[in-house]
Amino acid sequence: MIGKKMTDEINKQINAEIYSSYLYLSMSAYFMLRNLAGFANWTKIQAQEELTHAMKFYNYLLERGAKVVLTTIEGPKTEWKDEVEVFSEILNHEKKVTALIHNLVNVATEEKDHASNSMLQWFVNEQVEEEANAEKILQELKMIAGNGFGILMIDRELASRVFVDSTQSAANTN
Repeated sequence: MIGKKMTDEINKQINAEIYSSYLYLSMSAYFMLRNLAGFANWTKIQAQEELTHAMKFYNYLLERGAKVVLTTIEGPKTEWKDEVEVFSEILNHEKKVTALIHNLVNVATEEKDHASNSMLQWFVNEQVEEEANAEKILQELKMIAGNGFGILMIDRELASRVFVDSTQSAANTN
Protein backbone atom coordinates (compact mmCIF):
# COMPACT_ATOMS: atom_id res chain seq x y z
CA MET A 1 0.00 0.00 0.00
CA ILE A 2 1.20 3.48 -0.84
CA GLY A 3 1.17 6.20 1.83
CA LYS A 4 -1.30 9.11 1.96
CA LYS A 5 1.32 11.83 1.37
CA MET A 6 2.68 10.08 -1.73
CA THR A 7 -0.85 9.41 -2.99
CA ASP A 8 -1.80 13.07 -2.55
CA GLU A 9 1.32 14.27 -4.36
CA ILE A 10 0.84 11.86 -7.27
CA ASN A 11 -2.79 12.95 -7.57
CA LYS A 12 -1.53 16.56 -7.85
CA GLN A 13 0.90 15.40 -10.53
CA ILE A 14 -1.90 13.77 -12.52
CA ASN A 15 -3.62 17.17 -12.55
CA ALA A 16 -0.37 18.89 -13.59
CA GLU A 17 0.18 16.44 -16.45
CA ILE A 18 -3.37 16.89 -17.74
CA TYR A 19 -2.91 20.67 -17.55
CA SER A 20 0.30 20.24 -19.57
CA SER A 21 -1.69 18.37 -22.19
CA TYR A 22 -4.25 21.21 -22.32
CA LEU A 23 -1.47 23.78 -22.64
CA TYR A 24 0.15 21.96 -25.56
CA LEU A 25 -3.24 21.51 -27.26
CA SER A 26 -3.81 25.25 -26.93
CA MET A 27 -0.41 25.90 -28.48
CA SER A 28 -1.23 23.48 -31.29
CA ALA A 29 -4.44 25.37 -32.06
CA TYR A 30 -2.49 28.66 -32.00
CA PHE A 31 -0.03 27.30 -34.55
CA MET A 32 -2.78 25.88 -36.78
CA LEU A 33 -4.40 29.31 -36.99
CA ARG A 34 -1.02 30.69 -38.09
CA ASN A 35 -0.70 28.01 -40.82
CA LEU A 36 2.27 26.40 -39.12
CA ALA A 37 1.16 22.78 -39.34
CA GLY A 38 4.57 21.40 -38.31
CA PHE A 39 4.65 23.42 -35.11
CA ALA A 40 1.01 22.41 -34.53
CA ASN A 41 1.95 18.76 -35.06
CA TRP A 42 4.86 18.95 -32.61
CA THR A 43 2.75 20.54 -29.85
CA LYS A 44 -0.20 18.22 -30.49
CA ILE A 45 2.07 15.20 -30.09
CA GLN A 46 3.46 16.80 -26.96
CA ALA A 47 -0.12 17.05 -25.67
CA GLN A 48 -0.58 13.31 -26.35
CA GLU A 49 2.65 12.54 -24.48
CA GLU A 50 1.56 14.54 -21.45
CA LEU A 51 -1.72 12.65 -21.33
CA THR A 52 0.17 9.34 -21.38
CA HIS A 53 2.28 10.64 -18.49
CA ALA A 54 -0.90 11.42 -16.54
CA MET A 55 -2.18 7.92 -17.28
CA LYS A 56 1.10 6.37 -16.12
CA PHE A 57 0.62 8.08 -12.73
CA TYR A 58 -3.10 7.19 -12.73
CA ASN A 59 -2.42 3.51 -13.40
CA TYR A 60 0.39 3.46 -10.84
CA LEU A 61 -1.90 4.70 -8.07
CA LEU A 62 -4.51 2.10 -8.96
CA GLU A 63 -1.88 -0.67 -9.05
CA ARG A 64 -0.82 0.37 -5.54
CA GLY A 65 -4.41 0.26 -4.27
CA ALA A 66 -4.70 4.03 -3.88
CA LYS A 67 -7.60 6.31 -4.71
CA VAL A 68 -7.30 8.52 -7.78
CA VAL A 69 -8.76 11.99 -7.21
CA LEU A 70 -9.29 14.05 -10.35
CA THR A 71 -9.69 17.79 -9.84
CA THR A 72 -10.55 20.80 -11.98
CA ILE A 73 -8.06 21.61 -14.74
CA GLU A 74 -7.32 25.30 -15.23
CA GLY A 75 -7.78 26.65 -18.76
CA PRO A 76 -4.46 27.37 -20.50
CA LYS A 77 -3.23 30.51 -22.21
CA THR A 78 -4.38 30.84 -25.85
CA GLU A 79 -2.32 33.69 -27.33
CA TRP A 80 1.40 34.26 -27.80
CA LYS A 81 3.46 36.91 -29.58
CA ASP A 82 5.39 34.49 -31.79
CA GLU A 83 7.12 31.11 -31.99
CA VAL A 84 9.97 32.22 -29.72
CA GLU A 85 7.51 33.18 -26.98
CA VAL A 86 5.74 29.82 -27.30
CA PHE A 87 8.96 27.82 -27.03
CA SER A 88 10.23 30.01 -24.19
CA GLU A 89 7.02 29.12 -22.36
CA ILE A 90 7.46 25.45 -23.27
CA LEU A 91 10.97 25.39 -21.83
CA ASN A 92 9.88 27.20 -18.66
CA HIS A 93 6.91 24.88 -18.31
CA GLU A 94 9.08 21.78 -18.68
CA LYS A 95 11.46 23.15 -16.03
CA LYS A 96 8.45 23.57 -13.72
CA VAL A 97 7.38 19.97 -14.41
CA THR A 98 10.95 18.83 -13.69
CA ALA A 99 10.75 20.56 -10.29
CA LEU A 100 7.43 18.81 -9.60
CA ILE A 101 8.95 15.42 -10.47
CA HIS A 102 11.96 16.12 -8.27
CA ASN A 103 9.57 16.98 -5.43
CA LEU A 104 7.85 13.60 -5.91
CA VAL A 105 11.24 11.86 -5.71
CA ASN A 106 11.98 13.77 -2.50
CA VAL A 107 8.64 12.67 -1.00
CA ALA A 108 9.27 9.06 -2.04
CA THR A 109 12.71 9.22 -0.42
CA GLU A 110 11.33 10.78 2.79
CA GLU A 111 8.55 8.18 2.94
CA LYS A 112 11.02 5.35 2.16
CA ASP A 113 8.69 4.39 -0.70
CA HIS A 114 11.13 2.49 -2.89
CA ALA A 115 8.49 1.39 -5.40
CA SER A 116 7.43 4.98 -6.10
CA ASN A 117 11.05 6.11 -6.23
CA SER A 118 11.78 3.41 -8.81
CA MET A 119 8.77 4.38 -10.95
CA LEU A 120 9.67 8.08 -10.72
CA GLN A 121 13.15 7.54 -12.16
CA TRP A 122 11.51 7.07 -15.57
CA PHE A 123 10.06 10.59 -15.24
CA VAL A 124 13.37 12.06 -14.04
CA ASN A 125 15.03 10.77 -17.21
CA GLU A 126 12.09 11.83 -19.40
CA GLN A 127 12.34 15.41 -18.15
CA VAL A 128 15.99 15.63 -19.21
CA GLU A 129 14.85 14.81 -22.75
CA GLU A 130 11.84 17.16 -22.58
CA GLU A 131 13.97 20.14 -21.54
CA ALA A 132 16.68 19.36 -24.11
CA ASN A 133 14.15 19.16 -26.97
CA ALA A 134 12.49 22.45 -26.00
CA GLU A 135 15.87 24.16 -25.58
CA LYS A 136 17.06 22.96 -29.01
CA ILE A 137 13.99 24.30 -30.82
CA LEU A 138 14.07 27.57 -28.87
CA GLN A 139 17.73 28.13 -29.77
CA GLU A 140 17.03 27.41 -33.45
CA LEU A 141 14.17 29.92 -33.39
CA LYS A 142 16.40 32.54 -31.79
CA MET A 143 19.09 31.90 -34.43
CA ILE A 144 16.75 32.62 -37.32
CA ALA A 145 15.37 35.75 -35.59
CA GLY A 146 11.91 35.58 -37.19
CA ASN A 147 13.17 34.91 -40.72
CA GLY A 148 10.20 33.47 -42.64
CA PHE A 149 12.28 30.95 -44.57
CA GLY A 150 13.86 29.73 -41.34
CA ILE A 151 10.44 29.40 -39.68
CA LEU A 152 9.23 27.33 -42.65
CA MET A 153 12.32 25.07 -42.45
CA ILE A 154 11.74 24.40 -38.76
CA ASP A 155 8.01 23.93 -39.43
CA ARG A 156 8.80 21.22 -41.98
CA GLU A 157 11.19 19.54 -39.57
CA LEU A 158 8.61 19.53 -36.76
CA ALA A 159 5.98 18.11 -39.13
CA SER A 160 7.92 14.83 -39.27
CA ARG A 161 7.45 14.08 -35.55
CA VAL A 162 5.24 11.07 -34.84
CA PHE A 163 3.63 10.02 -31.58
CA VAL A 164 5.25 7.13 -29.76
CA ASP A 165 3.92 6.16 -26.34
CA SER A 166 7.22 6.06 -24.50
CA THR A 167 5.48 5.11 -21.24
CA GLN A 168 4.94 1.59 -22.58
CA SER A 169 7.78 -0.90 -22.40
CA ALA A 170 8.55 -2.99 -25.47
CA ALA A 171 6.96 -6.00 -23.75
CA ASN A 172 3.66 -4.13 -23.30
CA THR A 173 3.18 -2.84 -26.87
CA ASN A 174 1.15 -5.78 -28.19
